[in-house]
This record gives sequence, structure tokens and C-alpha cells, in this order.
Amino acid sequence: MRIVAVFTDTPEMLAHRKQHGQAHLDFLKANQSEILVGGGLKDEEGGAFVGGLWIMEVESFARAKAIIESDPYYVPAYRNYTLKLWGKAFDEPVVI
Repeated sequence: MRIVAVFTDTPEMLAHRKQHGQAHLDFLKANQSEILVGGGLKDEEGGAFVGGLWIMEVESFARAKAIIESDPYYVPAYRNYTLKLWGKAFDEPVVI
């Protein structure tokens, strides 16, 4: 199933991002079979990161939660998330 994860960060997450950035990127790479697309979100060009978005292909919501909560970026005090089932309009491969 395709699931979209939308992350919302507190201002304290910026320091955590700086400290754990490489570990987070390594985690994304190691899980790229299930995390198809991922990246940070900003409110404006040149602004600070305020969250993130992943598009996942996983077997269940439970699996999506397990992946998210094992990411080095996941600290509940600094980051929360919502999960939505995504129905892609066309079933053709997407290249970004």
C-alpha cells in the first residue's frame, strides 16, 4: 500500500537535524525499498526546515510507523507525523 507520511517539526528539531543528518540519510538509503521519496519541507525559499514528507510503499500502517519510529530523526518531543493512504491517479512509474 502507498502511504504518505507528513512530518511537523518543532523549532528544536533544527539542532537535532544538524547533529543526526548523516545518520538520517544513511537510514533513508538503507530503507529505500520502502521509502520511495523523502525530503524536507520549508515554509519559504531559503527558510528553515519545518518538517518533511515521505512517500512509502509498505505492507501496512503498522510497518510505516515502525520505519518512521526507527529513523534517527524521530524524536517525539521534536517531531510528529500523520499518515495517509495515497491513491495515485495513474499507475505509471514516477520519476522525480
